[in-house]
This record gives sequence, structure tokens and C-alpha cells, in this order.
Amino acid sequence: MEFLNFHHLRYFWTVARSGSVRGAAEELGVSQPSISAQIRLLEESLGEDLFLRTGRRLVLTEAGQTAMTYADEIFSAGRELVNAVVMGTGRALRFNVGMTDSLSKLIGFEILKPAFHYSRPTHLVTRQGELSVLVNQLQNHRLDLILADEPVTSSLKSTMFNHQLGRSGVTFCAVPKLAAKLRRNFPQSLHGAPALLPSENMGMRWALESWFDSEGIRPHIVGEFEDGTLMEVAASGALGFTTVHTVVDQAALKHYGLRVIAKVEECGSDFYAITGERKVKHPVAVEITENAFSHLFGSSGRE
Repeated sequence: MEFLNFHHLRYFWTVARSGSVRGAAEELGVSQPSISAQIRLLEESLGEDLFLRTGRRLVLTEAGQTAMTYADEIFSAGRELVNAVVMGTGRALRFNVGMTDSLSKLIGFEILKPAFHYSRPTHLVTRQGELSVLVNQLQNHRLDLILADEPVTSSLKSTMFNHQLGRSGVTFCAVPKLAAKLRRNFPQSLHGAPALLPSENMGMRWALESWFDSEGIRPHIVGEFEDGTLMEVAASGALGFTTVHTVVDQAALKHYGLRVIAKVEECGSDFYAITGERKVKHPVAVEITENAFSHLFGSSGRE
């Protein structure tokens, strides 16, 4: 393939975002057969199928997911070009960050917050995924930094560098009535109590299970969640006690009307910035990691 047809790519990108040819046709104001034909031409030029049909929806193949990642970046850069030339705002500093699925979104936002106040206009792009997928994107220079609650290990067969930002304990919390009850005789009060916990693939869950075992506690698990926000919403409905990272507990407690049962440092999690080079070099990455180390997590040290 000598040249990429960006007209074909835009049709593909619109279908991928809407999940159907019909939705893309309505958005673009063209016929469905026209879109299907353009996508076939793109697939022929790339030599790969980009979609699989599942019921009435189209699902991206592995090649389609790769193409979608690049399409996002291409059309985002196009919007920046228009702003820079037509509006005269100058090019913003682009900062691409990967966040692992298990990372607390509250903590992720607190780490990234300084990027929105950087001395130079900054265009922040975040991507979520499994650590191995994000590491691959970092290796291919599609990410500047990864934020994670686990370090990269040698099992990923990649040369990556872990920069420990700090550590946070956990805050056990619940709606006021349940919190008051469980606060008495803590931690034994948690034995048999209804619990809303992170799912077993989350780092916080491993720390909690270890601590439960050490204390001889077995709560009654009524729900497990990969999404911390959903877990906190469930707790606000008086379905059980839950946990949040202590460094951001005030925001969660206030927003969901929860009260502290107790704070436990032994259930802590470590947080990392991962780079492909020994030193953090991107100027915005330097800003957010220094702020996280010195202010968000305090002087907990780093690797």
C-alpha cells in the first residue's frame, strides 16, 4: 500500500464509534451501501478484515482495534491543526497517558490534574486497558506514560521502568447507620457483615484478602466490582460496607454520603508511573509525577 485513503479511514472511524453502518450513515449523511463500499476498499488496501458482525452490531477485529487507535490519533491531530492554523491558538502539547483498568479513577484523575494547569496549553489523551496492552502501545511510542497500581514485571518481556509514586491505605466506609454499627469492635465487626468489594483481579482485593486472613475475618460478600464508582454507588444504597483508597477518600465519602468505619494502612496499594526510558522526560509527565510524589502521596518514596 503506497498511500492511506483518509476518506475511507474516516468512514471506518465513524462506523467503529457508532457501532453500526446505519448509525454512521445518519451521522455522515450518506447511504449505508456507500459506507460499506468504502470500508471494503480500506480492508482490501490493508489486507485485513476490520469488523466482525455480532447480531446487529459490528465488533472490531484485532486489526480493527489497531486501526481505531491510529484513527483516533490522526483525526485528533487534524482538529489540532485546524485550531492552530484557523484559530491561531498555537499547537497544544500532546500528552498520551495509559491507565490500567484496575487503577482507581479517582486516583488517576488526581495524578493527572496538574496537566490541566500546566504552563503550556496541553491536550491530554487517556487510554484504558490491560497492562500488557498498554506496554505494547508505550513501546510503539503511542503513549508517553502509563499509570498503574502494579509494576511492570519481567514476564512482559519488555524493557520498562517503574517509577513508584507512592502508597495509599484503604478506608472502610458505609452509609452512616451501618458505619456506626461496624465502627464498634472493629475489625471483628466486619466478620459476616455485608461487603461490597473489588473483584478478584483488582490489586486492592488481594491486599484486603490478605488482611482479612490475618485478622480471622470473613465478611459476607454481596457484590464484587471492577468499577470502583459502581461499587461506591452500591454502598450508598446501604447494601454493605466498601473500601476506597485513603488518599482520595474525602471525595468519595462526600459524594456518596458515606462515613468512615476505619482506616487501615496494611491494606495499602502502591502506584506507579511506567516509562520506556530510565528517566521521565515528557514535560507534563514530569509535572504530574513530581506532584503525585510530593503532594498526593506525600513522602512515601519511589523506586
